[in-house]
Amino acid sequence: MTVKRYCLILAVSSLLGWATPLLADSVQFDSVSGSIEQPLTDQAGDASKGRLLVLGRQSGLCILCHNGPFPEEHFQGNLAPELSQSASRLTAGQLRAHLVAPQWFNPTTIMPSYLSSDGLIRVSPQYQGKAILVAQDIEDIVAFLLTLKP
Repeated sequence: MTVKRYCLILAVSSLLGWATPLLADSVQFDSVSGSIEQPLTDQAGDASKGRLLVLGRQSGLCILCHNGPFPEEHFQGNLAPELSQSASRLTAGQLRAHLVAPQWFNPTTIMPSYLSSDGLIRVSPQYQGKAILVAQDIEDIVAFLLTLKP
């Protein structure tokens, strides 16, 4: 299933309140709990790779809007929730869903879907139609965020 079709299904399912199959029959977005409980890949997330993505200023770019317990990072964002607070109140499935479909939680969010280029504006030609991250990156970030739980 393509990422665009996946996002369309997710958007329609959230509007209608369905728990709709995504990507594969075993992966579902639960619109009641706002989560994607099943991992997006067969490989477990790698927290060290996830940390690099969260703090990276070339790929994940999370730190541009979020901040967290990263004393070595002097320039952290203040536009979005603090990451350890989000990690402490959300399940792995909810964290995954926030990365894949942030507009489901807040229709006016500036956070993009990291598995789709839909909704992005003024995208450089070499990145048009491409997702920001791949499914394994999402799993790596979720694994890292879970290490921030108290």
